[in-house]
Amino acid sequence: MLPSVGFSFSGEVPLGSGSYSTVLPPGAADVQSQIYKTANVTGKMPTNDWWSSLAWTPYSNGQYPHPLAMKHQSDGMRIFNPSDRITANTACICGWMNDIHDFTIGNSGSATFPDAKVDNFSDWFVSALYQNGGSSIKASYGHGSPYVYFTYTGGNPVLKFYTPPTVWSGNANSAVLGVTIEGAHYALFGPTGSTWSGIGTNNLTNNLNGKNYFSIAALPDHSPATLTKFQQYAYSHVTDTKMNYAYNSSNSNVTTTYTYTTTAKEGSQTGTIFALYPHQWKNTSQSLLSYTYNSVRGAMKTAEGTSFTTTMKFTGVLPALPDKGTYNKTTLGGFINEEEALTYTGGNDTYWLGKRLGKLATLAPIADQVGDATASAQFRNEIKSRLQNYLKASDSSGNLKSSNLFYYNSNWGSLIGYPASFGSDSELNDHHFHYGYYIKAAAEIARTDKTWAASWGPMVELLIRDMASWDRNDPMFPYLRNFDPYAGHSWAAGHAKFDDGNNNESSSEAMNAWTGLILWGEATGNTTIRDLGIYLYTTEMNAINDYWFDVQDNTHPAGYTPSVVTMVWGGKGANGTWFTANPEQVHGINWLPITAGSLYLTHYPNYANKNYAALVSENGGTNWDAWRDLVWMYRAISNPADAKNQFNAGIGSMATGAAESEGGPETGNSKANAYHWIYNLDAMGNADPSVTANSPTAAVFNKNGVKTYVAYNFTNAAKTVTFSDGTTVSVPANSFNTGNGGGGGGGDTSAPSTPVNLISTGKTASSVSLSWSASTDNVGVTGYVIQYAGGTLNAPGTSATVSGLSANTAYAFTVKAVDAAGNQSGASSAVTVTTDAAGGGGVTTPDYTAGVAKLNVSQAKIAFTPTTNALYVDVHYLVNGANQQNVRMIKNGPAWEHTVDSLTAGQAVSYWFTYEKSGPQYDSPTYTYTH
Repeated sequence: MLPSVGFSFSGEVPLGSGSYSTVLPPGAADVQSQIYKTANVTGKMPTNDWWSSLAWTPYSNGQYPHPLAMKHQSDGMRIFNPSDRITANTACICGWMNDIHDFTIGNSGSATFPDAKVDNFSDWFVSALYQNGGSSIKASYGHGSPYVYFTYTGGNPVLKFYTPPTVWSGNANSAVLGVTIEGAHYALFGPTGSTWSGIGTNNLTNNLNGKNYFSIAALPDHSPATLTKFQQYAYSHVTDTKMNYAYNSSNSNVTTTYTYTTTAKEGSQTGTIFALYPHQWKNTSQSLLSYTYNSVRGAMKTAEGTSFTTTMKFTGVLPALPDKGTYNKTTLGGFINEEEALTYTGGNDTYWLGKRLGKLATLAPIADQVGDATASAQFRNEIKSRLQNYLKASDSSGNLKSSNLFYYNSNWGSLIGYPASFGSDSELNDHHFHYGYYIKAAAEIARTDKTWAASWGPMVELLIRDMASWDRNDPMFPYLRNFDPYAGHSWAAGHAKFDDGNNNESSSEAMNAWTGLILWGEATGNTTIRDLGIYLYTTEMNAINDYWFDVQDNTHPAGYTPSVVTMVWGGKGANGTWFTANPEQVHGINWLPITAGSLYLTHYPNYANKNYAALVSENGGTNWDAWRDLVWMYRAISNPADAKNQFNAGIGSMATGAAESEGGPETGNSKANAYHWIYNLDAMGNADPSVTANSPTAAVFNKNGVKTYVAYNFTNAAKTVTFSDGTTVSVPANSFNTGNGGGGGGGDTSAPSTPVNLISTGKTASSVSLSWSASTDNVGVTGYVIQYAGGTLNAPGTSATVSGLSANTAYAFTVKAVDAAGNQSGASSAVTVTTDAAGGGGVTTPDYTAGVAKLNVSQAKIAFTPTTNALYVDVHYLVNGANQQNVRMIKNGPAWEHTVDSLTAGQAVSYWFTYEKSGPQYDSPTYTYTH
């Protein structure tokens, strides 16, 4: 951190060259001082959660952890099971609580309670405490749990039903009852030896028989076998939930493990039954039970145990699109000149100024590409100036500023920017939407000015900690404020004071924020922030594809006919926005800002076409009256020719400097960015999610089978990026590089020179890695061809891995350069490599020793021995590249082991490990064993 200078007023806290204030600026609105919590809550209170209204109000608004819904009231906890009551129409997918709720659970010792307070919380569970004198209820519940767990003092559980329930299992002398109310099925679990009174009436009381625990569960059906299964876990109360994530750069996997801690109130059962959302069960190898629940997020599938793991692919982001478009450079330069000549006259609050910063951050790299150094310097200097102004709380005289600063509220543990907007101050709304623009703009500066990043970075990272602190023990901020690790997406409202639950509208602005984290972390070498961003981006991308877009057409109910859910709520999915019914904006709110961090939008062009067609229908044609630049950019995903035609026909009427309301580009966008995006997709096609890279800032584009490999290198040394299909691209320091395609063309058509210095860089029992020097005639070379006894392999770069080889066999390899006309050079001198013998061999690292031993013709044992004791080790493996398996290994002495069955000779097993080490979770590289 650099020395701090110029800090004067009392309450200014310096960080690097910037500072924040612990004193509220004059005239600014602050958050309410009241937090409804007990003395058991000592850390910073989470906000922007599905249960947040419990902390903001005396009781709560509707809460929707799914499959259950609940609401806290003066007489106790109101319970509702929406599973069989989900409805859908053209306006929403509806599953909210209504007046025909199922029952309220109270305490016989007190008819009412003055409030319900947060008593404890974990990653996706929360506990509420009702207290009135000597009578209390503690209720614990969470995402995906069909159970609610209760602890009582000074009375017994009293369940008040809307109408008398049907009791289909048990009687007054049974501890457990199976009941149905208004078509919803429940199990009521009293302690062993407890009895019931009130059967046949609206009120049921469980006489606890001297015990203090009780639980209920929403059942998927009312069969005795189901009741018995849920009873198995009814007394295993969930007391803690924790999510751990890991990013494996070698295979681009994001692995997330969800762990339950339970306490047995009776017997010795551990674990619980939990319901997984679609984005979870689609990405897990967890064994599933046959029970399912319906929800406004689609079908929830159940499992049992103490943990489950999901594995998702991170598909990469870029700091900008490369200079590969079919555009006219002069035209593009003219659009840059227009922006260079404009003076910003927009809003100065954290949101609208953030959008200005986001716009500049996309313009600067485009200006570089057209060779306009003056413009790119102007754009970056404005970013620096505006960021520095906001990231320092004192003025030039050392006094507290009245605006353009950040204030820290220590009561709630939140950093608030002023001027605020959309409730970002008094309600702590939308911090990820607002601050994401600041972080992404700061990342663009860090890409080109590392000295600035070192100086102002501490304040940038304070903004990151406010909206997504990665440290559960952060003394200033709650863990992952805006992100819900179980729901898989972010929430916008800080308070969630709606009976429809919390909400999130602009999923794309959340993705913009997570892109900013990835780019900032990569630019500054902070892999903790980078990997956090990758986890958030990858998880939210999967949630968006299921819950907002339903790209696979298997999540939204048939009765919901719109092409998109534009606002995800706890209790519904809505087709609308907070601010308009205009079709372009209803659709576009989940696209903007469209940048090189938006490549996920291009993964499903068929869905993009469906979404666009719905927009045309809702708008009554293509006469766009708002955000037409965004519509054209989105259209380029499914039909770039039509996008170009619309752009060229409409851009002339988009007056230079015109405001959005006057027909200009969307406030955070520009004609230059729209033109650049449309014509890059026209040249390269869409991003191909089936090919990933060992670098987070890389992507593959695919146009009719022709792939363009793009990578950016943030470091000060050249590096080689390897893609999952074996392609490599050598990338100079602090630069882009691309391979195998793109716009432009030309080059020498004569036979290129011979590549030289062919070497082997690695081998296994079934593969050999090769590297060679580039041909001396680089102008005409479009790739290389590797030749060996087993065949040929094309490579766009100067390295490749030849796979599918036989074990313990000598292979002679040569390489030829190829030009655009297909001419080949003479062969390079050969290198002979003998592949390894069959078997897993072994690998030793500072953390572990691992390997595979062949047991017999059909079995092999994978072993992992940690250097220090591990609480768990998971092995992930694929046989011949198919059907990934994820297994918790069995501890055998110091080693963890797993036996792979049903192997045949020659099959390749690729495997890697997820292991615990002193608390954190780590992923190993991928290894290969040939049977």
